[in-house]
Amino acid sequence: MATKLISIEASKRANAGKGAARATRRAGLVPAVVYGAKAEASLIALDPRVIMRELHKPGWRSHVYEIKAGDLSERALMRDIQFHPVSDAPIHVDFQRLAPGQKVHVEIAVHVDGEDSSPGIKRGGVLNIVLHTIEVTADPTNIPEVFTVDVSALDINDNVRWDDLKGTEGVTPVLQTPNFVVATIAAPTVDVEEGAAASAAV
Repeated sequence: MATKLISIEASKRANAGKGAARATRRAGLVPAVVYGAKAEASLIALDPRVIMRELHKPGWRSHVYEIKAGDLSERALMRDIQFHPVSDAPIHVDFQRLAPGQKVHVEIAVHVDGEDSSPGIKRGGVLNIVLHTIEVTADPTNIPEVFTVDVSALDINDNVRWDDLKGTEGVTPVLQTPNFVVATIAAPTVDVEEGAAASAAV
C-alpha cells in the first residue's frame, strides 16, 4: 500500500532564533523546521489555517506531508506542535524529514467496524478499545492511514488481537508482547452491579 502524500505550501525563512520566529508570527505565519535524515535543517513558515486543518484530521501523526517552499521540496512527518498558552494558536511546528529506506516510528489510529452486528454488544456487552493507536516501525513509502478492527463476530469476553487487524502489511509493532490484545467485548457491568445489589437485599 503506497503512502498517501498531503501537499503543504510554505515559505522559506532566512534566519533561525527567537527574534526571527517572533517576526514570522507578527507576519501572521507559524515558524517551522524540517530536520533529520542527516541533512541541514530547513527553516519554513506556514499558514496557521493549514496546520489547524491537518490537526482536525484523524491520525495526522502518521500522515506524510510533501512540503513545498520555492525550490524546496521535502517529505516529512509532523512530529510536534507548540501552542500559545492562552490562545491555543499554533506557534511552532517540528517536521521529521523522511529518507528512502530509513524506517520511522509512527502512531497509527485504530478504526472499529461491525459494532452494529456484534452479538456481544447486542446482548449488552461493552466494547473496550484497549489501544486507540498503535506505534509501529514502517517504511516511509508504506505508512498505513489506519488499522481496522472488525468486531462484528465478537461475543462477550471475545477479543481482537494484532494478528486480526487489517492494514498491518509491511509494518512492525513496537510493542514486544506477542499478538497483543487491541479490543475486547466486556460483560455488562450494570448486570453485575444489579446482581450484587439483589444479593445484598436478600
